[in-house]
Amino acid sequence: MAERTQYEELMRQFSAFGAVRRELGRILPSDCPSGSAAVLTLLGRHGDMRMSKLAELLAVDMSVTSRHVAHVADRGWIERSADPSDKRSRILRLTSSGQVRLDELSRRTAQLLADRLGDWSDDEVGQLIRLMARLRADFGDCRTAPPSRLTAPHVPHTPHSPHPELDRTTRTPA
Repeated sequence: MAERTQYEELMRQFSAFGAVRRELGRILPSDCPSGSAAVLTLLGRHGDMRMSKLAELLAVDMSVTSRHVAHVADRGWIERSADPSDKRSRILRLTSSGQVRLDELSRRTAQLLADRLGDWSDDEVGQLIRLMARLRADFGDCRTAPPSRLTAPHVPHTPHSPHPELDRTTRTPA
């Protein structure tokens, strides 16, 4: 098991990761803010879904999800249709223009990462991917984990110093 100082440094790195996320957000087109990009990404990855499932994956409430969905629907990037099994629910589907927008976002993101990580070897990038996937797996699905799991880090406790809180702002929707 790692030493407490390593976990504390890991906490600092998680907090500082916000700068990476902000730079990724700056490459988004002005008509496609991060919430819209998240909707397109999730529909592209998971396929057609109900609004309630999208809200769960985004880890936001239905009112926020509705605003994001309205934004992308107004631009023709998704369509909303009645759910045949429940007429009160809507099924969200990526349109062909939404797929074009999603492909553009993916190209922009991949280019930024290639620019910033250009001096990394393929093995280093692969290692980062594996470690990040392992970290996510060890935490389970952070979007649906009970709060106690998010606030009780697995750090050896010493009587002279309290456990540090996990920075919940580092969670991502996809």
